[in-house]
Amino acid sequence: MKKFPIGVQPYTIREAMSNDYVGSIKKVAEIGYKGIELGPPPEGMSVAEQKSLLDGLGLKVVGTHAGFDTLDFEVDKIADYLEEMNAEKFVTISMIFKSKEDVLEKAEKMNEVGEQFRKRGVTFLYHNHHWEFFKVDGEYVLDILLRETDPALVQTELDTYWIRRGGEDPVQYLRRLKNRAPLLHIKDMKAGGEQISTGFGEGILDLKELFAQGVKEPFAEIGEGILDFKAIANVAEEIGTKWLIVEQDESDRDPFESLKMSYENLVNLGLIES
Repeated sequence: MKKFPIGVQPYTIREAMSNDYVGSIKKVAEIGYKGIELGPPPEGMSVAEQKSLLDGLGLKVVGTHAGFDTLDFEVDKIADYLEEMNAEKFVTISMIFKSKEDVLEKAEKMNEVGEQFRKRGVTFLYHNHHWEFFKVDGEYVLDILLRETDPALVQTELDTYWIRRGGEDPVQYLRRLKNRAPLLHIKDMKAGGEQISTGFGEGILDLKELFAQGVKEPFAEIGEGILDFKAIANVAEEIGTKWLIVEQDESDRDPFESLKMSYENLVNLGLIES
């Protein structure tokens, strides 16, 4: 079985990062993680200082995230930052869709933005949540996006939890993405969480209505829930995934404890590259 380099999405430790940026990054490295998805540094720190900090800790910037709506103005700014950080992947976070026409328009725009990034040597990736598993005309929104975007211009960073939350098996769904998923977000789901993961049926539900349902998302540390990460790692190897990125949006524990538990469980599963 392939062993992977393992990174962190710092949304997991967002409060700690806002209070102690340097100390939080040091804790991530101390746990053993080798990569981090990171944006430009906080006020008072230069990009050069940020890179020096990461280099000294042995942490690679795997990529950076931002919302899609800002990209008309920031492609070059993002590409400049990634170049300075010796990184080459930009991930846009899950978008809001209002209709099939909106999905098609956004897919066209994603191709345009992907081409802009390609010219700068940057790979453009899309990160899903669960609402891409709404259906229009019998198709998942995510399937439409994947079909209507050019794999040479738009890659993916899918999320194991959100695939399952959308009602799909992550292992089976990821098999569709050979050579199109260089990064994979891994997070687990508590036992019982599958009961709320039954898909959404036909039609795009207004997200205000979705969030008004008040579901407490059943996130879990890797290896503490119901997802089969050995099987996920096997399919990740099949489709050419390069990095596994741990993220846990919410935790009942201190988030660093959660990151440590996830890391140790990945070690015990034999999935971490030494």
